[in-house]
Parts: sequence; structure tokens; C-alpha cells
Amino acid sequence: MSSSAIAVSGLRKAYGDKVVLDGIDFDVAAGSIFSMLGPNGAGKTTTVNVLTTLIKADAGTVRVAGHDVVTATRQVRAVIGVTGQFAAVDELLSGRENLRLMADLKRVRSADRLVTRLLERFDLAESAQMMVAAYSGGMRRKLDLAMTLVGNPQIIFLDEPTTGLDPRSRRTMWEIVRELVADGTTIFLTTQYLEEADQLADRIAVLDKGRLVAQGSPEELKRQVPGTHVRLRFADPRELDAAARVLAGATRDDQELTLRVPSDGGSRSLRALLDRLDEHMINAEEFSVHTPDLDDVFLALTGHASTEAIAQ
Repeated sequence: MSSSAIAVSGLRKAYGDKVVLDGIDFDVAAGSIFSMLGPNGAGKTTTVNVLTTLIKADAGTVRVAGHDVVTATRQVRAVIGVTGQFAAVDELLSGRENLRLMADLKRVRSADRLVTRLLERFDLAESAQMMVAAYSGGMRRKLDLAMTLVGNPQIIFLDEPTTGLDPRSRRTMWEIVRELVADGTTIFLTTQYLEEADQLADRIAVLDKGRLVAQGSPEELKRQVPGTHVRLRFADPRELDAAARVLAGATRDDQELTLRVPSDGGSRSLRALLDRLDEHMINAEEFSVHTPDLDDVFLALTGHASTEAIAQ
């Protein structure tokens, strides 16, 4: 597989007069977690549906694992797995039966051995004989993801996989996702949970009204938003006074003996700041870089708070 697991260029999709995707471009590196953020209606699920061959785009090119999603649909489907917002499991079957059905559909050799291994990996062995109707939401999501792994897909699409889960179940899913990537799997994750993207993603794309308004690592996106600053703490008021005279524009806190200096958070500007203090023989006891969180990024880029922020 090439260095790009997914390559998208000029992707457009409209339903009548409503433009859902307005010419978006992005690449997903192999063996990474790529997260697409956006409010409801931004076009996240439509993007997943195009990438997984479920619907056709109106324009643009999409290659998944090197295969064109239009001309090589069968090859694309052979290397991907998809887990949606709602667990696609059969409630009238047991956990083991659901997995065995999927293994039979994909004609997997040594199916029983694979099923047992997946049940153990997802901590579902004790409930393997239970009807899925009796499973909790977290158990259903784990079973759904286990079913997705049947056939050993290279690329897994997780479309808001932890929506509605309690915090403990969500973190369990995070650990499973990290394990998959450690084994070389590529993850394409859509989510409304900013903490989830911050915790998991190597790269984030923010989608709003069908357009990608920003791309980058979580730290890169945070640095784009005003509010990043360096916090300097000094040993005594004399050092604080001296630093305040040298660093024009800094905000001081006499009680804490600190200065807050606007910065882009990059290593070059931080080095220049410390060099300036050193030139004047001023010593800071400690320093730290503070950046806005993804809630701030989301608000700045889309003009409204995230669903997660509203819910809190």
C-alpha cells in the first residue's frame, strides 16, 4: 500500500439544490488516524458514504488503498471495514453467531478460531452466547467493531462510533482503536466529540457546510486560534518587574508572579523569547506554553460551538 491510504481531490456531492460537499481535498496517511470534525449536516457521513462506495460523487476523484472508488469498487470493498453510528448487529442472534455469520459471508478460513479470538480481544467471551438484544450499548459497539475486523481490513471507517456511549465505554473504544493502528490499520474517524479527536487523531480536518475550513494535527489547529501564550513565573517581584519592562504587551499577575506573553507557541518564537530574557540577565523560574483547546478551534472556524460544548 502507498503512503496515502486515502486520496481525495475535488470531491463534490449535491442533492438537488443542496450542496453537501463543495469540492473538498484531503489525504490520509497509511497507518494513521484521520479525524473529520464537523457539526450535524456538515457532510461527514456523506463523505464516508462516498469513500466506502455506498454513493457516487458528482465530481472529483477518490482513491482508497490505491483503488478508484468508481472503477474499482470491488477492490475497494475488499480492503475496507465500516462501523456506523448505529451498531449493525442482529439482536436475535448471540454475539458468537453474529461474528460467525460475518465470517461465513466473507468466506473466512478457520472461522471458529477467528471468532473466538475476536470475542476475547473485545472482552466479549463471557457474553458470547447471550442474545445481542440483552447487550449494553457499549457491548453492541464492541461487537459491531469486531464484526468489522472480520476479513482483516486495511482501512476502517468509524462514523461517529461512540455516539451515545458512557465515558467508560468510549474510552474502551479509544484503546481498541489505538491497538488497531499499532497493528498497522488506517482509521478514518468522524466524530462530534472534540476530546475524542484530540485524544486519537494524528490529523484532523474540520468540515463545515460542505467545505473543509482547516486541516492539520490537533496542535497545529490549536495554534491557528488567537489566545496561545507563554506563561512565565518568576522567583520574586524584582525579576517580574524587570521582565515586564523588557516584554512589552505581556499581561502580569503580581500575586502569582507571572507574565502572560502572546505567542504562536512555536519553538522559534519561544527560543527568541527566552533569549531576550537572557540578554537582560533575567531568569524565569519556569515557563509553559498554553494553547486554546479544540472547542476554541471549532468555534473560531465554524462560527458556533461544537455539539459537545453545547451538551456540557
